[in-house]
Amino acid sequence: MRSDPFKKMTNQQLAQRYIEIGLAQDEALLMDEYGKFNRLFESMRAIEKELQSRDGDQRRILLNLLSHPNEQVRLNTAKATLAIAPAEARRTLELLARARLGPQSGDAGMCLWALDEGIFKPT
Repeated sequence: MRSDPFKKMTNQQLAQRYIEIGLAQDEALLMDEYGKFNRLFESMRAIEKELQSRDGDQRRILLNLLSHPNEQVRLNTAKATLAIAPAEARRTLELLARARLGPQSGDAGMCLWALDEGIFKPT
């Protein structure tokens, strides 16, 4: 059985890895490398789950990434923090959707639609 490498990382190390994953996902989208994007997605979700499982739900350490210069990092962060900072996360999604730049805008718009329709319920 493989050990979870994220369990031994500090919150700050996890946040840094989260940024790296978002940047790599952005590049994978640009290069049409969807398999790579999906593998990175699984790692990103594992980091989110690890942070959520820590005392006090440590996903809050990602909140400063809502202003990161990269759209994919902001998108990932907004989705990950909707349950703990709904107003800030939604504002980021709205800004991304209105920008209409790249696939992140469409993804943000779909996320907002799913939220408004009650299809997506952040946890």
